[in-house]
Amino acid sequence: MPSLKTIRKRIGSVKSTQKITRAMKMVAGARLARSQARITALRPYAVKTAEVLQEVARSMVQDASRDDVDTPLHKLLERREEKKVLYLVISADRGLAGAFNANISKAVLRSWREKEAAGAEVSFVTVGRKGREQIARRGGKVLHDFTRVFESVDLEKARAIALWLTARYRRRDFDAIHVVYSEFKSPISQIARVDKLLPLPLPSDEDAKDPAAATSGNSGKKDQDEAPTEYIFEPGRDQLLERLLPMYLEISILRGLYESQASFFGAQMTAMDAATRNAKDLIGRLTLVYNRARQAAITKELMEIIGGAEALKE
Repeated sequence: MPSLKTIRKRIGSVKSTQKITRAMKMVAGARLARSQARITALRPYAVKTAEVLQEVARSMVQDASRDDVDTPLHKLLERREEKKVLYLVISADRGLAGAFNANISKAVLRSWREKEAAGAEVSFVTVGRKGREQIARRGGKVLHDFTRVFESVDLEKARAIALWLTARYRRRDFDAIHVVYSEFKSPISQIARVDKLLPLPLPSDEDAKDPAAATSGNSGKKDQDEAPTEYIFEPGRDQLLERLLPMYLEISILRGLYESQASFFGAQMTAMDAATRNAKDLIGRLTLVYNRARQAAITKELMEIIGGAEALKE
């Protein structure tokens, strides 16, 4: 059995760790509240931007099909065979967040293997130190790393990432660009997602027939009695498309950054809460061991005193 001094030192060490984890939980909770507010404010804007973009692209597709014109609407809408694929991986700069970074790495590795099995050449752009380290450890080709993004996430940083990606997609360095991020559901639930970022969404034939289908967030059909929404475009559709496509890309990246940031704080708060409770349990067990060891030491001393007294009587 360890000595009383050793047990006391260990209890003190665990108590110090408990104070740190409790403080980190409180800080993560405060930051999570701010991140949730940003996501709540951004989501309606992102959804409406996607709806308007889908409607503009759909009307242009319908006109092109009626006129028997088979030309790409825009370079960012052009579909090509995916021979070169780029992944934008959004992870965290720090750990102590449970399985947050590990889930991102698993999603990247799974999609990475699928693309390589299909014969595509895969490259990576990273946001966050943990993702970059995991990809480099597995031998991935990291073309660029955007550093210090999470110090203050804003539209300017999302725009810088979007410009870097679109410049290379326009000159055909890559045939498709995917973004990997963690979607925030709740402090105890975050889902790693792999979404196609480029080429930007183009309505399918079924969507062109049913204008309500492309903008709905699920596979359910709207009420048949509900008439589809008709839009009057001002200025023209070409000008709107030229403006909406970069805007949609920037908002999509910004949303991914916000979602990942909130997911990190939620995962960290949950992990630190669990660590604080585990520290409390460990302190209780160590205190019990300490009391038993102290009782055994006292009993041993009493036995020695009684034995010495009996020896003097003889």
